[in-house]
Amino acid sequence: MCDTQTVANAPSIHEQEWAGLLARIAVGDQSALSELYDASSAKVFGLAMKILGDRAAAEETTLDVYTQVWRRIATYDAKRGTPGSWLMTLAKHRAIDRFRSSYLERGRQVPLDEAAELPGREDTPEQYSAGLERQRLVQDALATLSVEQRQAVALAYYWGLSQSEIADQLKLPLGTVKTRMRLGMIKLREVLAPHGEGLLS
Repeated sequence: MCDTQTVANAPSIHEQEWAGLLARIAVGDQSALSELYDASSAKVFGLAMKILGDRAAAEETTLDVYTQVWRRIATYDAKRGTPGSWLMTLAKHRAIDRFRSSYLERGRQVPLDEAAELPGREDTPEQYSAGLERQRLVQDALATLSVEQRQAVALAYYWGLSQSEIADQLKLPLGTVKTRMRLGMIKLREVLAPHGEGLLS
């Protein structure tokens, strides 16, 4: 019973410690940043690896995240999320930015299984599991599209490119991109409709 209670309380204690470190960072305590890095960098690195699939890039992204923490500590609002969720959000955005930049520079094909949105803000195991299920459903739905449709949809919804940017990247007429996007989204909504609204939001 005691062990179960300890495990149950661990997340809240864990977040309280991180909140204390963020408070110290906010007043310019560099040692607190080092302590936060030691306590949380494994999770940040793990998320970066899932998105980037490259150890060196993930390590650089992890360092970028803590640079962002130092520079953007004033933007942290405890009312909007836990320290852990804020860190994971920073990590996700930095990793996606790096992946997108690398893709655009090298002209690589987007690996759709890595592009799927990862749960990052969920605070409970139930919400995290729901996020993973959402990810699986969207991936399965994407697999039903043609290669051309999947490519256009992924570039738009996971990397945030406009239809004009997609046309430039793929060297296609804008009208062709619009058609692929429209047909792809119609198909996705049909496939995902039985699972409820909001999966593509």
